[in-house]
Amino acid sequence: MRLVARTLLDLPVSEALVACSFMPKAAARDVAKVIRSAQANAENNFNLVKDDLVIKDIRVEPGPMLKRGQPRAMGRLFSIFKRTSHITAIVEDRPGVVRRRTAALPRAPQPTTRPAPTPAAAAAARAAAALEPATTESSETAAPAKPKKGKAEPKAQASTAPAEGKKTQAKKTQSKKKDEAKKDTKEKKGK
Repeated sequence: MRLVARTLLDLPVSEALVACSFMPKAAARDVAKVIRSAQANAENNFNLVKDDLVIKDIRVEPGPMLKRGQPRAMGRLFSIFKRTSHITAIVEDRPGVVRRRTAALPRAPQPTTRPAPTPAAAAAARAAAALEPATTESSETAAPAKPKKGKAEPKAQASTAPAEGKKTQAKKTQSKKKDEAKKDTKEKKGK
């Protein structure tokens, strides 16, 4: 409430009511009611002109607090305080002194609009667009694909035959040595 009230100080009543209608705070509606009431009282009771009224002061004072509870974790009570407030609006008559809102800030320069194309230019653009196929890919040129690395082609068997024979014999001897080592360990574990 106080946040809304502070923004409306020293404003003409008509402008304060407009400001309240555009404020996103829920309290703005209640403050506007009080301002309308003060305006009506000034007109009827004191014969003042409503266009000359200015908000001199708005006081927001605490009212009675309703204490409620909500059960929360482990059955304990969680306190809820429903606060109320007393709003007092004071308006005064300032004939000829009513200040108006300052003019809006100058707007940023808008981009210039493009001139409308002539019918001949529009037809030429449509024809050019029809000739090019529509794509969703970017217009950048794609890099050539790199060849995949495959297995090397086998060389002539005549030249590799003796080398392969030596390799296979070496593998056999290595595998025999490994098997013998395994047998030795199994025999030792068994004893």
